Amino acid sequence: MKKTLSVLKWLLIVWGGVCAIGALVLGSLLAYSLGPGNRATIDSAHKRDVRFVLNWCRLGDNRIAEVVHSYESARSLTGDHLDAYAIRVTHVDPSELTKDNFGYGWSRCDQTEGILKDAVDFACGWLHKDALAWFPRADELRSSEMYVYPWSIYCRGTRPTAVKLIFVRPKDHMVFYMSTKV
Repeated sequence: MKKTLSVLKWLLIVWGGVCAIGALVLGSLLAYSLGPGNRATIDSAHKRDVRFVLNWCRLGDNRIAEVVHSYESARSLTGDHLDAYAIRVTHVDPSELTKDNFGYGWSRCDQTEGILKDAVDFACGWLHKDALAWFPRADELRSSEMYVYPWSIYCRGTRPTAVKLIFVRPKDHMVFYMSTKV
């Protein structure tokens, strides 16, 4: 009987430890998902926050006139997110939206093919969100008036699961950025 009580005592101690760890993990997850630092922010980006967009595509951040719109979603534990910016620039000419000798650089959106076309389609799948009502619609993104610069495309197999794309509409000096991951 004494041995049974001793085993039962240790089982209860172990069970209590497992429950305490579970409560800490659950509490941490709730704090992360409901905490003040993990909320979507809308129209709060400034020029300094979006400089990387124009520097990545080699247009240069010195031509940023204003950040017209921005949306930065909350982050999941696995990094799932949706970030988008609309940036008005002082000037952009279609003649500077070219590819280098290796085929890397700008592509006209109506001429995309392969994984780049799939990446643009993946980005278009996010346009149903009300918070992105200002972002160009799918038919605009696929038109001859838009250019795309793929900063990164992550795939599972040949299917995009995360993209960072920069779109330019030269006619009104607008640059659009989308970063998304599922």
